[in-house]
Amino acid sequence: MLDLVPAGLPAPASGWFTSRAGGTSGAPYAALNLGMHVDDQRSRVHANRRLVARAAGLDDDALVFAQQVHGAGVAVVDRSSGRDGGVAGVDALVTATPGLGLVVLAADCLPVLLADAGAGVVAAAHAGRQGLLTGVLEATLTAMRELGATPEGTSAVLGPAACGACYEVPQDMADEAERRLPGSRGTTRQGTASVDLAAGAHAVLRGAGVGAVTAVGGCTLEQPERWFSYRRDRTTGRHGGLVRL
Repeated sequence: MLDLVPAGLPAPASGWFTSRAGGTSGAPYAALNLGMHVDDQRSRVHANRRLVARAAGLDDDALVFAQQVHGAGVAVVDRSSGRDGGVAGVDALVTATPGLGLVVLAADCLPVLLADAGAGVVAAAHAGRQGLLTGVLEATLTAMRELGATPEGTSAVLGPAACGACYEVPQDMADEAERRLPGSRGTTRQGTASVDLAAGAHAVLRGAGVGAVTAVGGCTLEQPERWFSYRRDRTTGRHGGLVRL
């Protein structure tokens, strides 16, 4: 049975974070792997994506994926946008078209779902360390504004990701993150340097004037039964953040 975690976005937007449960993939991708790039059987990934589309009340071919590159690229999409292959070279998708499901994939990076219900604009962003520091969330908000959204009318939900107590990085990398994005440096339980993706994203969104910022899902590394984690398992699948109008 699928376990989709609701994002709690305001209607007419809806959003979910998919977990590992309920799919067709075998180990080490068990079970609801949505990633085409991880050497899982493509037929199983297609089946998993269809299951998610139907659970979200969408047509089988209504999901639009980003071919993520850990950058700050954003694409505004509609019904003519690529499906199976995804939109190349971007880490965020924005739409004002009802009936499309925008999906970003993650396995420790931070998926962020955004919606301005009044303007009828939604977005999904993949905010890993590099993308977060190079401005993927700021670029996403800019693209939403061009479709009529406002920061104060926007709600953002941060999904499951590696937490600051687990995401260990070299000290110089943590220092660089803090210089570029104050509030993003963390400390692991062992007392070593880390990056706190959720704290950094929260700082960006609040600094941009986003009206509501919440978080669901917790830490990917700490919940192996629920979330995929590349840092924990290396060979693994990908869960998704999905938003629709």
